[in-house]
Amino acid sequence: MRTRRDFLTQTAAIALGTTLLPSYTFNSSKKIALGVQLYTFRNEMLKDAVGTLKQIASIGIKKIETAGSKKGYYYGLQPKEMQNICNDLGMQLLSGHVRLDENWENTMEQAVSSGQEYLICSSMPSRGQTVDNYKKVADAFNKAGEECKKVGLKFGYHNHEYEFESENGKVLFDVLMNNTQEDLVHMELDLGWVIVGRKDPLDYFNKYPGRFPLWHLKDMDMHEKQSTEFGKGGLDITTMMGNMKVSGVQHIFIEQEEYASGPLESMKHNMEFMKKFQ
Repeated sequence: MRTRRDFLTQTAAIALGTTLLPSYTFNSSKKIALGVQLYTFRNEMLKDAVGTLKQIASIGIKKIETAGSKKGYYYGLQPKEMQNICNDLGMQLLSGHVRLDENWENTMEQAVSSGQEYLICSSMPSRGQTVDNYKKVADAFNKAGEECKKVGLKFGYHNHEYEFESENGKVLFDVLMNNTQEDLVHMELDLGWVIVGRKDPLDYFNKYPGRFPLWHLKDMDMHEKQSTEFGKGGLDITTMMGNMKVSGVQHIFIEQEEYASGPLESMKHNMEFMKKFQ
């Protein structure tokens, strides 16, 4: 089965590079509406981007995060065009997963045109699993954050499980956190990959309070090491949602890479699951 990690590795190599969802309050005065990472609907977006966005809007999603595709970051649409379609459907094009590569200037220009707020580096641009490499990557992220800030964007990073490996007793994700500037590098914590990496998201909420303005909310089958529908895997979603405030989360995107049936059916299940927190 082709996973998102496989997809990102392949594309990096090629580049060398809700109706309104009810606002939820989880032991906090903060209200938040859920969004979706469009990699969940990757095949559907390539076949019919506008029709798929209509389906997504119909189940209550209000925030959109894009991903790379064979047709680019906007699935064959122009950036402004996609923004307008989302707006017309009552959704906000808020964020996009991108590569930090030789096309970076153009990536920023497109994001500005789309009106989105965040550009999120979707995977480690250099996979050397060493403290020195993670420090170098942190420097590159700080620089990218400065460049984004100048044009009114926010730069961030999305983890997988490999960042939670260690070298000489130092967890590599911690090295990244300790060497990136909070005002320049906005972390999107993928809660599912954290638990696959045998770490507890709550530990990171408490160690780095307020450092995670974006989440990927993703349940994980811990045996298969792949995503699954909410309530079927190893992520304690109830506990996560009860600790939003300390994490600093402002935007939550549901992402599911594998499905029991199909992406729309899985997302309907996930949305129904979330009603218990109303």
